[in-house]
Amino acid sequence: MLFQAASFFLWASVFCSYTAAFTEEALDCCLSTSNVPIPRQIVASFSMQTAEGGCPIAATVFITKKGRALCAPPPTRSDWVSKTICKISPKEPRCLSAKKEKSQRRKRNGVKQ
Repeated sequence: MLFQAASFFLWASVFCSYTAAFTEEALDCCLSTSNVPIPRQIVASFSMQTAEGGCPIAATVFITKKGRALCAPPPTRSDWVSKTICKISPKEPRCLSAKKEKSQRRKRNGVKQ
C-alpha cells in the first residue's frame, strides 16, 4: 500500500510539472526587422515589441488589413516608421508632440521673414 501511494504521488508530481511547463503562452517575436517602407494603406494597426518583454530585439510590429505581422525598426530609428504610426494613430503621444514642434517651427520661421 505504501508503495502504491508513493508511486501515485510521484506520478502526480511529474504530471503537474509537465502540464505547468506547457501552459505558458509562447511569445511571437520579431527576430529581425526590415527597413523597406510598408505602404500605409495596407496597415491596420501596430504594436511595439520590446526587449524587456521577452523578445530578443526592439521592433515595431505592423499588422496588415489581412492580418499579417510585418516587423519594422523602432520609430526612434526610422523616420518612415514614425510617419506610418502617426498616419494610423494620430492621437499617439509621439505624434502630438511632433505636430506641436512642427507648428512652433513654422511660427518661428514666419516671424523671421
